[in-house]
Amino acid sequence: MPIRTNRGRAAVYRKLWGWPLRSPRHLAVAAFVVALLLTGAGIVIPKVVGKNGGQVAAGGSSTAATTTARPGQRPDAGPGGNNLPTSSLPNRLTSTPRPTSTVPPAPDALNTVRDWAQRWVDHPEGLSAQEWLERLRPFTTREYMAIMASIEPANIRSTRLTGDIRAITSFEKSVEVEVPTDGGGIRVIAIRTDDGWRVANYEQVEGR
Repeated sequence: MPIRTNRGRAAVYRKLWGWPLRSPRHLAVAAFVVALLLTGAGIVIPKVVGKNGGQVAAGGSSTAATTTARPGQRPDAGPGGNNLPTSSLPNRLTSTPRPTSTVPPAPDALNTVRDWAQRWVDHPEGLSAQEWLERLRPFTTREYMAIMASIEPANIRSTRLTGDIRAITSFEKSVEVEVPTDGGGIRVIAIRTDDGWRVANYEQVEGR
């Protein structure tokens, strides 16, 4: 018959808890059963926990894989990746080739070179180097005058111009002009300064 009262249940519990204490044999049997239960729990529980943990880990990695952004996709894009690909900009700007001539040569620049060249080839015997330099000064930069001071006019073979001057390259603030002379051609560079166009350099043209 089922036990219907709390007093009856308590009596049954006292019998169960007191059974191992009735004799050493009962105590040994109870200890063996408890040890057997603990051993079984120690084997079963790790397997169950490990299996469930592996499933959770796998599920976590799968979720991470689906939320990882692909190239050209924003990190918040879904698995469909419907976002438009992002465009990649160049790492540096590409420079365009410098043109050989950007503007027509300024008339003042050509006039300055012509006047300078006419005085450069004009060095008659008896003209001192200082007098020759003073005639070039109004058409020459101050910096280049210091270099021109080392030139001995008697060593210049050219004595006259033999043709029209010709602009080779022309920019807003500089121009390179070829000047034909009886001692060979020269190339003269003039630059625009605060005082106007001035000759800043010249060199002999090889083979002319």
